[in-house]
Amino acid sequence: MISILTIDRMVDMPGKNEFTQPTASYWINSVSIPEYRPLEEDVTVDVAIVGGGIVGITSAYLLTRQGLKVAVAEASRILQGTTGHTTAKITSQHSLIYARLVKEMGSELARQYAQANESAIKAIHRTIEEHNIDCDFSWLPAYVYTESEQYIKDLQDETRAAQDLGIKAAYLDKIPLPFKVWAAMRFDGQAQFHPLKYLSALARYVSDHGGHIYEDTVAVNLEDRPVAVLTKRGPRIKANKIIIASHYPFFDGGGFFITRIYADKSYVVAIKADEKLPEGTYINAETPTRSLRSQPDGDGEVILVGGENHKTGDESDTNVHYRNLIDYARNSFTVTDIPYRWSTQDCMTIDGVPYVGNLTPRSPDVYVATGFNKWGMTNATASAMILSDLIIKGDNPWAPVFNPSRFNLASIKTFLVQNADVAKEMVAGKMAKLPEDIEVKPGEAQAVEVEGQKMGVFRDDTGELHWVDTTCTHLGCELIWNEAERTWDCPCHGSRFNYNGDIVEGPAFNQLNCQHNNRNEVEARIFS
Repeated sequence: MISILTIDRMVDMPGKNEFTQPTASYWINSVSIPEYRPLEEDVTVDVAIVGGGIVGITSAYLLTRQGLKVAVAEASRILQGTTGHTTAKITSQHSLIYARLVKEMGSELARQYAQANESAIKAIHRTIEEHNIDCDFSWLPAYVYTESEQYIKDLQDETRAAQDLGIKAAYLDKIPLPFKVWAAMRFDGQAQFHPLKYLSALARYVSDHGGHIYEDTVAVNLEDRPVAVLTKRGPRIKANKIIIASHYPFFDGGGFFITRIYADKSYVVAIKADEKLPEGTYINAETPTRSLRSQPDGDGEVILVGGENHKTGDESDTNVHYRNLIDYARNSFTVTDIPYRWSTQDCMTIDGVPYVGNLTPRSPDVYVATGFNKWGMTNATASAMILSDLIIKGDNPWAPVFNPSRFNLASIKTFLVQNADVAKEMVAGKMAKLPEDIEVKPGEAQAVEVEGQKMGVFRDDTGELHWVDTTCTHLGCELIWNEAERTWDCPCHGSRFNYNGDIVEGPAFNQLNCQHNNRNEVEARIFS
């Protein structure tokens, strides 16, 4: 295992850019996933699935088991996106959600949400048992706790709501963490696992039973009559049904998801400590969020410390969030090493419930699953179960609460706030005056205006300059530099690009323009 942080430097230089190695996910670095070839010619299947994360792979597995022929198209590599950067808690405990759902949606829809996620836990365990998948699965309780007196009533209300909906929940005044809490709530019958070990086994099942998985295959559009997925290189995937499981939907189709979804980033540091984390997964009720879980690692364990969320593209100094998590970890444990750090990006819906079902009422053959609000292991598994039922049976008992076409009056305020933010970012980015004369040091980036054109420039560690047009190719918002990941991030809908302009994350599917009419002349003038 390679350590990517030097703790002595963290202590001695807490205010500087002390991270000497790139971010890396423990999950991705600890498992080998077979590579799959790109789509090179037209193929015809029963169901085409766009997206090779947990929804896409689980849907493909469930449909293959029912005898359907499937094809999964993934823009880069399967399981390397949000699924490979999760904390991988398998839980129906989604912070404080059930009391709010009962109030805003009613008991019946709240019960559907609870049952879907409880059923997803059991389905994951059943699949692991059936196929004997070695993925570090373990049963353990999930806790929500608070270090603030003002959240006591919230935890009491949430416990009662969860119990009324059939969840095994208990209110507590203490839990086995190494610091004082005012109150807590425990859900029993919850779990955790290694997500990529589990999902790579499902992917193998699909490919071994006649399904197709295509990597490096970018879907750019859909066509109907007949239904097909169009890819960037040209070949089509013809199908009877299509599932859009591309995290942020690559195709809107009149669903107006750009007005109902926003992207939110959060961060994880994996630590080694002298102490073991008490049995359970943990998250606080207040902000900033602090999440804890352990993961077996060799003869010991690593503890995943997560939180520090903010809207994608809102901040440039993203390393500060890793520093904050490390400070929290050092105040709670005797930290001996910090071998990994990574961030993830989640799609958030305006009412806190995913959109799962027909893309629109006018799209009987096209389905979508998105917006898991940071609880993707169970929400995504439940989504795959719902979609499989809708395709094969035409119905599912949990479908109403997840219906993408639902209308929730209580979420109007969030809708207005999020779309006002998008409008602000689009206007402010175009109006902002940028410097014409700048200095860019190795490892740094700047947005700059040269001869009336807005560009981003990054100087790598060898001194080479990398230019990009900082206008997002999705809907034209101006990009913000992300220091920790060395990417240009969109504050409107979460597209991300590396410093060479290549796409890291959608919904954009065109890379950035990396040309400037007088690039050599400009470099000589500004950076000489």
